Amino acid sequence: MDAIMNRKSVRNYKPVPVGDDLVEKLLRAAMQAPSAGNQQPWEFVVIRDREIMKAITEFHPYSGAVLKTDVLIVVCGNLSKTKFDGFWVQDCSAATENLLVEAESLSLGAVWLGVYPLEDRVAALSALLDLPSDVIPLCIVPVGYPDREYSAADRFDPSRIHLEKWTD
Repeated sequence: MDAIMNRKSVRNYKPVPVGDDLVEKLLRAAMQAPSAGNQQPWEFVVIRDREIMKAITEFHPYSGAVLKTDVLIVVCGNLSKTKFDGFWVQDCSAATENLLVEAESLSLGAVWLGVYPLEDRVAALSALLDLPSDVIPLCIVPVGYPDREYSAADRFDPSRIHLEKWTD
């Protein structure tokens, strides 16, 4: 529960490389996510190439964090691996959340940069990464060591809980 409660979006990182062993732990956590019918439609592109990172900032307006770390993980849905049409978004979102929570548990910082469903971002990232037409990028996750202490917000809001029926 600590990793869930302490997870936060981190966009600034120390100039310290994230080891391949930690990236593998993040990907293992992502792949443990639940998926509709156990379809596991996810694919991951790990990026360390600075030129690719720079190119991302040219089409994604909120991607400054990609230039502040040495590794990005692009979470994609592989439509050829889906059993249930449309559920890849939920499945890959669950995988992304697992990745973010694992980053927190490893004392890393990360942030979810949305790509899908914005067609311009999907098209640009797909072209940049030479993705097959049936692989759709959901998001980009920069990962690194936080540059400072970040505090997590307590987002619990009892007014969002409705018992049995909708209540105001």
